[in-house]
Amino acid sequence: MPRRRSYDQYCAAARALDAVGDRWTLLIVRELLAGPRRYTDLHADLPGVSTDVLASRLKDMERDELATRRKLPPPAAAYVYELTERGRGLLPVLTALARWGAPALSERRPTDAVRAHWFAVPLLRALSAAPGGQEGRPAAGEPAGVLEVRLDEGVFHMRLGGGTEAAGTGGTGGAGEAVYGDGPAERPDACLALDSVACRELSDGSLTVADGVRAGRIEVSGDGVLAKALRGE
Repeated sequence: MPRRRSYDQYCAAARALDAVGDRWTLLIVRELLAGPRRYTDLHADLPGVSTDVLASRLKDMERDELATRRKLPPPAAAYVYELTERGRGLLPVLTALARWGAPALSERRPTDAVRAHWFAVPLLRALSAAPGGQEGRPAAGEPAGVLEVRLDEGVFHMRLGGGTEAAGTGGTGGAGEAVYGDGPAERPDACLALDSVACRELSDGSLTVADGVRAGRIEVSGDGVLAKALRGE
């Protein structure tokens, strides 16, 4: 398969953009960070992308070893796409982009599509960052577990911390597993109920979960360590 056009620059940023700089590629990565997805599911959650462009981008991602395609065992017998280790390494890139782009979400345009799990990447960064730690990497002793997030737009779940057994599409929490997933978790350690405005404010750091709970804007359910930590108990 012929290579795409390259910047032909001996520069790490240019090499990265050779692989992920095309329109839609990083948004496909965003979807696949939630775990293996069928082509039809990807197309449904990427409103605006044509079938030809999506197919082309997925082929490019396979060629660049960012994603693989495999057939599920019977009775499913369907093909799914999933990220490779190199593809999953783009999570910090997406979290940085989400942080940089957060101010542009101050107003939702009438033409904007939305999916609940699109809030997962910035929220994961916000809730996983701790004093003395790196964004997306909780500091030692930070509570870990599976958090279910309930918005008016839908439900998603994500894993905070490492080595935690997740539910649903989240898997086991080990290397190669999804860090968030669409839909509810089977056995969440805590549940967060809020609206998209409060979720955005959590993501950009202008609101904490504890402050949102005190103001009646956020409800945290659960009796475990993670739920109590989110409530500030």
